[in-house]
Amino acid sequence: MTSIAKWNQLIEEHELAYFRADVCLGSPESYTLEEKRAICEGMEASTAAVDAAMRSDFEAMPPAAQIAMLDLLGAPGTPEREGWERILLDFDAIPDAPPEA
Repeated sequence: MTSIAKWNQLIEEHELAYFRADVCLGSPESYTLEEKRAICEGMEASTAAVDAAMRSDFEAMPPAAQIAMLDLLGAPGTPEREGWERILLDFDAIPDAPPEA
C-alpha cells in the first residue's frame, strides 16, 4: 500500500504539474515550444504516477474488496465504472486488436 506521505507527494507533484499548465495557458507566448513540451510531459508523468499508485493499492486488495470498490465507484456498464476499470485494471495496456502480421 502506498503510504500517506507518498500519496501527499504524488498529489502535490500532480497539482503542481497542472498548475504550470494553467499558467502557460494564461500566457502561451511567454513559453518556448520546448518549455510547453516539458510542461505536457510533466502532466503526463504525474498522471501516470498517480494512476500507477492507485493501481498498486487496488491490486493489493482481496478480489472481493476490488469488486466492492469498483461497485462504489460506478455501476457496471456506466462510463464512470469503465473509466475506473481502465485505470485500476490497466485496460489501456491491453491492445484493442491483435498485432498485424
